[in-house]
Amino acid sequence: MAQEYTILFDLDGTLVDTAPDLMNAHNHVMKKYGYQTKSTEEIRNLVGQGAGAMIGRSIWGQAKKEFGKINDQKIKAEMVKEFVSFYGNNIINESTLINGVKEFLKWCKEKNISMAVCTNKQEHLAIDLLKKIGIYDYFEYVAGHDTFEFCKPDPRHLTNIIEILDGDIKKSLMFGDSEADANAARAASIPVILLENGYTEKNTNEIYHNHLIKDFIDVEKIVSTYLKD
Repeated sequence: MAQEYTILFDLDGTLVDTAPDLMNAHNHVMKKYGYQTKSTEEIRNLVGQGAGAMIGRSIWGQAKKEFGKINDQKIKAEMVKEFVSFYGNNIINESTLINGVKEFLKWCKEKNISMAVCTNKQEHLAIDLLKKIGIYDYFEYVAGHDTFEFCKPDPRHLTNIIEILDGDIKKSLMFGDSEADANAARAASIPVILLENGYTEKNTNEIYHNHLIKDFIDVEKIVSTYLKD
């Protein structure tokens, strides 16, 4: 039986503010290998102003961005491994739900809306984060960057999940905070609800979206307009 409606969510910067723990992992590795560290507030300010994204939407993407200037491949591989290990062991020390997330997820469940997470984070880390922060049970499926042979901005990352859930692309929405989310959804002809101040170097006016929100407070009003036949 097809779902009445399907909502897909990005994870980092959309459902959860993971910046502090990502930066702690970043600084742990950089300090260990003798490279410069950055403060969480400095990173927040950069992201909030769109002056330069230091936070990736996946652990591997983060590692590549931060370690891109390190030439020794063996050292780089060791740093990436250390980053993933440290982050995995400290995944919710300081990370917090975006304001209004849990209330909105409860509302969606009451409306029998099918929900899934579509993230460029590694799948096992995404599942671990969702479980530890207390919202995993709201979702019927979690797809990471390594779940399929492709990931955002490839629209198949989204459409595959909808197909698995026996949903309808014409009755689906995407919540995200970056151009990868928006471009994937746009290519799949899925409306985009964009979070302000996302984990991206682009300003919100440079990213495709149908609606712009700062958090999940009163988002039910927007989603309700799509639930009408």
